[in-house]
Amino acid sequence: MDREELQQTDIWTLFQQGQDYARMIDIFNKTDLNFRMFNGDQNEGLIVEGIEKLELNYIKPIVRYKVGVVISNNWAINYSSENFENNEFKATSENVCKLLNKKAAKIWERENIDKRIQKICKNAAINGECVVYVEYDKKKATPKIKILSKVDVYYGNENNDEIEEQPYILIKQRVSVIEARDIAKEYGVSEDKIQCIMGDNQNQEESGEEAKLEKDEMVTIVTKLYKKDGKVHFAKATRYCDIKKDTDTGLTYYPVIHLIWEEKEGSARGQGEVEPLIANQLEVNKTLMRRALVTKLTAYATKVVNVDQIENPEEVNTVGAVIRVNGDSNVQDVNKVFTNITPAQMSPDVKLLMNDLINVSRELANASDVASGSLTNSTLQNASGRAILAVQQAAQQPLKEQVESVKYFIECFARILLDHIKTYNSDGLLMEEEVVGQNGETETQLIPVQGSILEKLQADVKVDVTPKGSFDKFAQEESLENLLKAGYFSVQRLPELKMYLETLDDDSVMPKQRILKVIKKREEEQQKIAQINAEAELMKQRAMQFINNDPDAQAQQLSEASMQQAM
Repeated sequence: MDREELQQTDIWTLFQQGQDYARMIDIFNKTDLNFRMFNGDQNEGLIVEGIEKLELNYIKPIVRYKVGVVISNNWAINYSSENFENNEFKATSENVCKLLNKKAAKIWERENIDKRIQKICKNAAINGECVVYVEYDKKKATPKIKILSKVDVYYGNENNDEIEEQPYILIKQRVSVIEARDIAKEYGVSEDKIQCIMGDNQNQEESGEEAKLEKDEMVTIVTKLYKKDGKVHFAKATRYCDIKKDTDTGLTYYPVIHLIWEEKEGSARGQGEVEPLIANQLEVNKTLMRRALVTKLTAYATKVVNVDQIENPEEVNTVGAVIRVNGDSNVQDVNKVFTNITPAQMSPDVKLLMNDLINVSRELANASDVASGSLTNSTLQNASGRAILAVQQAAQQPLKEQVESVKYFIECFARILLDHIKTYNSDGLLMEEEVVGQNGETETQLIPVQGSILEKLQADVKVDVTPKGSFDKFAQEESLENLLKAGYFSVQRLPELKMYLETLDDDSVMPKQRILKVIKKREEEQQKIAQINAEAELMKQRAMQFINNDPDAQAQQLSEASMQQAM
């Protein structure tokens, strides 16, 4: 089929515009460079004579440290109906939110979200941004998370970092021609149109060198997400074939989340940790190679030889060899035909320069020894756990923005998850609940939730954050022990404890949300006990009244009770 006769799809035209913009801001080259610098392939294209290429990669430990700090929390999705105004539906809404929280916790564990977040943060720290596409498995009633490179996503408005405000989002996918044609066939594309799906050369702007090497004939599929009448629609196309035309997903939110490491003013893209460090890293590598070269030259002195007066000049560099000199010679004569030239020693300033470059770069990147927990400082070595925690928290304060970004990322995921559940379960949904059975063992029950209830549900989304660092755990345990000793966990002092916890910041080392849940459970138990006591007191009063009545009144009371039971 002649490509020149084929008409390009509208989606592909938008895709080309996105690629043109990406080339203009050099996204593709910067992405490859950032990952190469992180992975230690830092001297590409560098020509060095006399010494092997050397690297002292300090970028990787800086990135790993910062990612470690950002993900050093336990995260939990919490749906609530606190702000729901419909009082009649509030109790039902609260029960559904409890079931959703348990479902979200199971999804979190089953999909290994903690590990996914680690990879997402790492990619964002390296390359400024990481994008996640959420698909919903209707059969399993669970989301599937796909992590995308920033070079595979194009925004309708590249100057706006708000996903929900985008006029459209393009997602690029690289698949084999056979797979693309099978997808088109599933969507009901005619056979003659399917033949328009042909291999292309769009692989050179893939992320990573190995991704540019393709074994099979491949083709690019572009998915367009856009909103119409408040609902998310999608369409798919290759360059010459519309695989899937306008389709209403029923979703309210774009199933796309991006984690921006550090915002860039007026851009939907972000900046990571690697790019600002590249210049210093290259200079460190060059200085290291210069030192190695000088060390090599000074370790092995240069020999000057008069080959006309030496019988075996080829043996000059052989260890222990006998050098035969022509004629009758003494030591002075030998020095005239054979001598060593000792090169000048390298200035110690060279080593100092290299170390200064590394240390200053680490300090400017807020990745000093103190921040990273290296207790080289004599004061810190003798400090208490709380003191060390305070120093570390102060040093890690600049990463608070990134921690909040991850929290917001998880909140977006929680909203998308709820959006998927409500949209794709209009006929209702079975949700799991753990209950204590008659034998005292925990059992799992399936609780049916009607689609009409899901549709009406208006749940607030919060993300519970609990620090999990070693010093955080120490401070946490110490704080809980102090509260216990002070008697704040007694029923009488629970209101005080609740008020105290509600004033704490969400990122406090105190497990605020977990304790509040325990308090809420205790309050519910106390309410049940109070209700049981009130009912018992009422029955007691009625019994005393019955006893004190005359026989005729007693007979009438018994008759009324029998009639009520019959009804």
